[in-house]
Amino acid sequence: MDKRTFLKSGLLLGTGVFIAPAAYSKDIFNSPVTGQKTNEFEQIPLKYDFNALEPHIDAKTLEVHYSKHHASYTSKFNASLKEENLGGKSIKEIFGNVSKYSASIRNNGGGHFNHNFFWQALSPNRGEPKGDLLKAINTDFGSFDNFKKEFSTKAATVFGSGWAWLIKQDNKLKIVQTSNQDNPLMDISKEKGTPLLTIDVWEHAYYLKYQNRRPEYIESFWNVVNWDFVSSNLKS
Repeated sequence: MDKRTFLKSGLLLGTGVFIAPAAYSKDIFNSPVTGQKTNEFEQIPLKYDFNALEPHIDAKTLEVHYSKHHASYTSKFNASLKEENLGGKSIKEIFGNVSKYSASIRNNGGGHFNHNFFWQALSPNRGEPKGDLLKAINTDFGSFDNFKKEFSTKAATVFGSGWAWLIKQDNKLKIVQTSNQDNPLMDISKEKGTPLLTIDVWEHAYYLKYQNRRPEYIESFWNVVNWDFVSSNLKS
């Protein structure tokens, strides 16, 4: 399915209603193909309505972010993969050698994957970390409150546009920053590891509601974290 068909079948823009399109790969780290079209990556369907994360993330921001920004990254990424004859490679393979590829592969591929990951890290059902995840957080940060404080500080101090990540690195948890659309899977990243959680701190992720108040957006983010998703990444 092409982007236009995908968006038409998956979204009823302006209504906050979401109709899930075709099934997608659950393994966003390794699968070279998602959706029905061979060698093309697709946006992961949202599992919640555009208004489901309010008041923390407003419906208009989520709609524009998903259907415009993320859709554009995905379309340009697929076009670049075709142009550079990189079809059939997994995300890990592409990012593991991204320094060898064009700026378009790095920027648009990162924008595609980072957003797919971010949407899954969000949920309208507020919870708390538990089990092995909570144990790991307490071990490596001292407490959940210490972890939240460090993560929030890292997110607030990303210079310009970028992301803050909780990663697993050598069986320990660590919080890192990346600029633009880079991520810890890329060979150019200063800090590499398995992503567990991320927050998008590009202005388009929060400006309609929070304007220049990034710390307020970050504080609200904690109300919509999908801790089940974070826990599943810890086990991967």
